[in-house]
Amino acid sequence: MQEQTIQWPGAGLTRIPYGLYSDAPTARQEQDRIFHGATWNYLCLDAELPEAGSYRTTHVGDTPVVVVKDDDGEIYAFENRCAHRGALIALERAGTARDFQCVYHAWSYNRQGDLTGVAFEQGVKGKGGMPAGFCKEEHGPRKLRIAVYCGLVFGSFSDEVPDIEEYLGPQICERIARVLRKPVQVIGRYTQALPNNWKLYVENVKDSYHASLLHLFFTTFELNRLSQKGGVIVDASGGHHVSFSMIDKDAADASYREQGLRSDTDRYRLKDPTVLEGFPEFEDGITLQILSVFPGFVLQQIQNCLAVRQVLPKGLDRSELNWTYLGYADDTPQQRTVRLKQLNLVGPAGFISMEDGAVGGFVQRGIAGARGFEAVVEMGQGEGSSEGRAIENSVRGFWKAWRAHMGA
Repeated sequence: MQEQTIQWPGAGLTRIPYGLYSDAPTARQEQDRIFHGATWNYLCLDAELPEAGSYRTTHVGDTPVVVVKDDDGEIYAFENRCAHRGALIALERAGTARDFQCVYHAWSYNRQGDLTGVAFEQGVKGKGGMPAGFCKEEHGPRKLRIAVYCGLVFGSFSDEVPDIEEYLGPQICERIARVLRKPVQVIGRYTQALPNNWKLYVENVKDSYHASLLHLFFTTFELNRLSQKGGVIVDASGGHHVSFSMIDKDAADASYREQGLRSDTDRYRLKDPTVLEGFPEFEDGITLQILSVFPGFVLQQIQNCLAVRQVLPKGLDRSELNWTYLGYADDTPQQRTVRLKQLNLVGPAGFISMEDGAVGGFVQRGIAGARGFEAVVEMGQGEGSSEGRAIENSVRGFWKAWRAHMGA
C-alpha cells in the first residue's frame, strides 16, 4: 500500500497539516485503518428494524453495507456486494425482505449474508453451470460484527475492536444513556451533501470554541454562550467527546460585545418565537449536549430537539451527513409538536446548523493551495476534559485517536 505523503509535524497535536484533508494516499489508508480497522461504526437505530426482515442500507466508510433483523431477533450486517460480479445486493434505502437477490444475475443471500442460491447453478439442459467443486459456503460478502448500545446499532469489520462499552468508556456510555433513556421513534430524516473532507465536519462537531461565534442564532437567543455553565468531556482515547451547556440568562454579559463579534447583536427577532418554547426534560438542567463517537457518529440534544448524525466520506473533498430526528415513543401530542417545531433549529437549513454545512467548504477552498502549511490548534491545554469551552481539547483528541489508528 502506498504510504501517506503528508507527515505529521512532530509529537504534538497543535499543528494539523492541511494536506491531510486532500491527500489521496491518506484517504485510502483511512478506509483500511479506521473504517475497516478496530473501530465501531454507527449503522442505524434498532428502532429502524422493528421486525424480522426489516433492513436498511448504509455505509462503513466508502463500503456499502446491509443491516437486517432476522427471525431470531438478532441484527446482522454484511457488505452490500454480490460475491459474483460485485453488484449491489440491496438497492433500496430500507424495506423488508425474506431474503436478498442480486438483480444482475439473481444470486441469492439470506438475512445473515450467506450465499444460498446461484441461478442455473447446474446449467441448462446439461450445458454450462458452475463447476462440480463450487461451494457456496466459501463465497459471500464480508460480514460485520454487531454491537447494540441504547438502541444504537454499530458494526465493525475488525475482530480486534473491544466490546462496545469498553470502546466508548463509562463517561460516554453515561451520556448516551442520558439521552437514549427510553424507546425512540424516527420523526424525520435528511441527507446533506457537504463540500469538504469528512474530517473537517467531525472536527467542527468537536469544536466547542466555534459554536457561539459562527452561529448567530445561538448567542442572539441565548441558547449557547461560552460564559454559560458547561464543559467538555474527552475520553482517554481522545476519539469520543461530549460538549454540554445550560441556558443561563445571567451569562448574557458584555463579553461578546467587548470582542466586537458578529455573533453579538440585538437586530434579529423570531416572527414565531414558539419555536423556542420547549419543556423541561432532563433533571440535570443541561439544555445542549453534543456527543461524538470516533470515527463519525454524533448524538445531539439541543433543548428538546434530539437527533443522531452519521458522517460518511464520499471523496477527498466531499462527504455525506445523514440526519435522523428522534422523539420518544411515549411523547404526548404536545411534546411531539414541540420536537417537530424545533427540528427547524438543525439540519441543512437549520437556524443553528446551516453555517456548519457551509464553513467546512470555506476551509476546503481556503486550504487548496496550502498543502505545506498547518492549522494552529492551541486554544486550551491538552486533549482532556475541561470545565471551560473556549478550548480545542476535543479537536486535538480527535487527532490523537486518528494518529493512533493510522500509525502516524
